[in-house]
Amino acid sequence: MKRANAENAIIYWADETGVSNCEIVERGFSPKGRPPVLPVETKRQRVNMISAISSQGSVRFMVYQDSMNQQRLIRFMERLIRTSEQKVFLILDNLKVHHGKLAAAWLEKNKEKIEVFFLPPYAPEYNPDEYLNHALKISVHSGQLPYTTEDISHKIQSFMRRLQHHPSVVSSFFLHPSLSYLLLQK
Repeated sequence: MKRANAENAIIYWADETGVSNCEIVERGFSPKGRPPVLPVETKRQRVNMISAISSQGSVRFMVYQDSMNQQRLIRFMERLIRTSEQKVFLILDNLKVHHGKLAAAWLEKNKEKIEVFFLPPYAPEYNPDEYLNHALKISVHSGQLPYTTEDISHKIQSFMRRLQHHPSVVSSFFLHPSLSYLLLQK
């Protein structure tokens, strides 16, 4: 945090998530002795997203169909620095893609605009973006259930665009007790 302040950098925490039409947890009612039935599309559909959030309430995201790879990560980081007026400190988990040679070479070429830092392995609770992912999945699976990739993508983009207009909601993801280590850094 001190270094970010000294270099006038903005800190983003990023994470990838996948949203499927089969991840539905519903509560309901049925008469005694009759099991509740919820018709669900049987063809599994999935849409992925990478997002980054700052404690000031900024949100950046990119929706994609296939698996995360180094080219997608680089595309996301390019977009992140293009929309930022400050240097970016990007905090990632330890996904293998994040440590790839292509990404490292790109980061070396762009080190004046962006630096990447890594969370400890197997510590998702230290990433505020994980709490955004949880809220996203609740939103996507509420109301009309998504059946197609287009439905899922539309619900993801609607949620994320709403979030971009509510920085206080984004900042609230940083209030989780597991993130108290962030307060010690200020």
